[in-house]
Amino acid sequence: MNLCINGRFTTQPLSGVQRFAVEITRALQTRDPGYALLTPRGGGTAWLGAREVGAHQGQGWEQFDLPRAVDGPLINLGNTGPLLARRQLVVIHDAGVFSTPEAYSRKFRLWYKLMQSVLIRRGAIIVTVSEFARAEILRHLPAEPAQVLVIPEGANHLSEIAADNAILTRHELEPGRYVLAVGTLAAHKNLAALGLLAQRLCERRIPLVLVGGMGGRAFRTAVLPQPAHCTGRVTDAELKALYQGAGCFVFPSWYEGFGLPTLEAMACCCPVVASDIPALREACGQAACFCDPFSPEDIAARVLAVLEAPSCQQEFREAGTAHTSNLTWARGAAVLDAIAKDKLLN
Repeated sequence: MNLCINGRFTTQPLSGVQRFAVEITRALQTRDPGYALLTPRGGGTAWLGAREVGAHQGQGWEQFDLPRAVDGPLINLGNTGPLLARRQLVVIHDAGVFSTPEAYSRKFRLWYKLMQSVLIRRGAIIVTVSEFARAEILRHLPAEPAQVLVIPEGANHLSEIAADNAILTRHELEPGRYVLAVGTLAAHKNLAALGLLAQRLCERRIPLVLVGGMGGRAFRTAVLPQPAHCTGRVTDAELKALYQGAGCFVFPSWYEGFGLPTLEAMACCCPVVASDIPALREACGQAACFCDPFSPEDIAARVLAVLEAPSCQQEFREAGTAHTSNLTWARGAAVLDAIAKDKLLN
């Protein structure tokens, strides 16, 4: 009996959830070529051995086409899954629609709450990416403790990519003389809180550089901090160059299930200032400088303290590199593979 992977993520813009799905799928298929990736039309182009099924896209594909095409237990990697599938595992990355409803549109919130509750009541195995996220899921959704399991994420996906330093030239960025933030204008990403930091950096002629898509239909968006330099979406090679060249990476979210960009930055030898929230404390350990996400003054002070102290920068570079050295997608896939085969095939 084949284990099938829900490939809806192959047709979605790349964000943290899609990054997780891409890297875990690659690692699972490397570990066991028997994993079958099923995608909507156009999604299988870049995946050797992927099978395109159905005629729809988006939720229509996931809810109707996918369950008809599945010929074994199903693994869903991006918070959602088909209500009609019988034996399945769903990775739920956080409980944001419950804990931070103001960050999402009403339609999105209602659908996620209903769909995830039904999946759990129908016996889906739930996997998540941190102990914090597990506690949140158990608090808000009708799951039994034994039904919700945790796997580690990886941070090594940029390691074998050559950095494209042309992006620094194109945006007139000097290595060590800019601060980087990665995210969207979704309210919980809290980029608006970087406004004071942007002003204080501007006084020092240091730009605040924002990378990522600015918003999305699912989210209620915040205000763009000013002054800031926005690059939009970038390639992985460009992202690696931006991490490596930044004097500091700042991640001001007030809610996360994990916080993958902080580990990406650490793996690229970039000092990190991150929000002092449970998920980021868990993900970053002692390798980041923590700030109060609700205090623009504290965010600015912490970032400037790192920027203006070369010894502090070096300390966090070394701590981040050590912290992420064993965080591989192969390790996460090994745990997920064991859970899937134990819970879905036995």
